[in-house]
Amino acid sequence: MTATPTATLAMVSLDCADPARQAAFYHEVLGWEITHSQDEYAMVSDGTTSIGFGRVEGYRPPAWPDTGAAKRYHLDLYVDDLDEAERRCVAAGAGRPDFQPGETWRVLTDPAGQPFCICVKS
Repeated sequence: MTATPTATLAMVSLDCADPARQAAFYHEVLGWEITHSQDEYAMVSDGTTSIGFGRVEGYRPPAWPDTGAAKRYHLDLYVDDLDEAERRCVAAGAGRPDFQPGETWRVLTDPAGQPFCICVKS
């Protein structure tokens, strides 16, 4: 049975301290165009999907791993080569936490400290 949608996804918006830096990072990692960049808000898009970054005063990134706090969100990104993708993400400004829970993916943190995963598409 197909459900009748109530809404469609417009975009994903993520809180951060430096929207322009976030947009530049994801532009480098995803190759998406920076479609908007101001102090308070920035956005990247592939022409179909967009990710926005909004400034939040006092923003504090989640700790990884933080088993005592509720999980927020993370992005999973497909890559062709895990080691090469990690190298390029780190060169673009990502961090690599010591704790890595799996062998077929890597947890990295974006410049705002928000975790994301790189995974080989199988």
